Amino acid sequence: MSINIVDRRKSPKGKSSENRQRLLKRIEGQIKKALPDIVKNTNVKDLTSSKERVNIPVKGINEPQFTYDKDTGDKKHVHPGNKEYSEGDLIKKPKSGQGKGSGQGKGSNDPNATEDDFTVSISREEFLDYFFNDLELPDMVKKHLNSIVDFKQKRAGYSNYGNPSRLNITRSYKNSMARRMAVGMFFDKKIKEIEEKLKSDLLDDERNELLKELDKLKKMKLSVSFMEEVDLQYNNFEKVAIPVTSAVMFCVMDVSGSMGEKEKDIAKRFFMLLYMFLTKQYEKIEIVFIRHHTSAKEVTEDEFFNSKESGGTVVVTALELMAKIIRERYNENWNIYAAQASDGDVWDKADASDCYKILDVDILNKVQYMTYIEICRSVDGDLWNNYKVLSDKRKNFEIGKINEVSEIWKVFQDFFKKKTA
Repeated sequence: MSINIVDRRKSPKGKSSENRQRLLKRIEGQIKKALPDIVKNTNVKDLTSSKERVNIPVKGINEPQFTYDKDTGDKKHVHPGNKEYSEGDLIKKPKSGQGKGSGQGKGSNDPNATEDDFTVSISREEFLDYFFNDLELPDMVKKHLNSIVDFKQKRAGYSNYGNPSRLNITRSYKNSMARRMAVGMFFDKKIKEIEEKLKSDLLDDERNELLKELDKLKKMKLSVSFMEEVDLQYNNFEKVAIPVTSAVMFCVMDVSGSMGEKEKDIAKRFFMLLYMFLTKQYEKIEIVFIRHHTSAKEVTEDEFFNSKESGGTVVVTALELMAKIIRERYNENWNIYAAQASDGDVWDKADASDCYKILDVDILNKVQYMTYIEICRSVDGDLWNNYKVLSDKRKNFEIGKINEVSEIWKVFQDFFKKKTA
């Protein structure tokens, strides 16, 4: 006797989630290899604001499969989709030069032969996990993570007074029922006592008095109101302090005549990469954009990246403005990060020396971490030399050079790589 079991249970949501995780684990190395190309070829700003899934190209996804042993196993093959031939039919060999194939086979030495391309779609959260898996904020700057306090409304029982919109109808009705039942029991007890007295022998005057009292009690029982003010209950809320991890990010960029579109594009990508990284660490991030040539000013994001200006280069004005904004808006409880981008071209040594002083004396004592990238400059200038001395002196200040877009990811990794024990 054979038994056939049919599983008619509905497929649960996310049934293939385990298979998907196994696939991602198998191609994890290829995803990580694709990250530098994403930084190079993708507008990183779109990745920071996009809530959609991220598509990553992956080469050569080979599914595992069982095969027969080449020497001793069954060598027959079944080709699905055959509509022209049956078993035993003979197929004529095409004449020389008339075959349908083109190009060389997989085993050829064709240098242009490539594997098929596939696209793996992952969520933005998964993408950021891969993107910053080997990076972290330096341990020495992890402070005040819960210092910024926000407030939210939390339920705190009930109140006898409140806004009509917060009236709790169910609880108010229960109070009303309890009150009417208690008052009704009191009148029922009095009425029963009088009825017992009326059963005994009484004088006419006494009986008439008891009847009047009985009628009065019955009317009073019926006159008990359905809802009294004492029955009303309102939902009560109170403000509760909750810690919120917050940070502010300063973006300082040189927009003098020597900063071309290539330099600005590299700076933009680096800033957005840093912003993406901070969004993994903090819930709320404010961004302050400062542009400078001979003078500095705070601007909007659109003006920061798109406005065209030219002129000489005086870097210290931007750092002075940054220090002023920190003093006026951000106290010691804020997690302050800064990124400065320039081609390193300054008017004179005095400007570079002034930058060293204001960073060392004022700014670096207040920020968690600051980075400086010098773009497309092969010779070390006065600004780089001063910053090099400062980076050796201060642990929360790092500098690096970027000449091509492809170098952004490497420099960023050097800034935030995990420290091994």
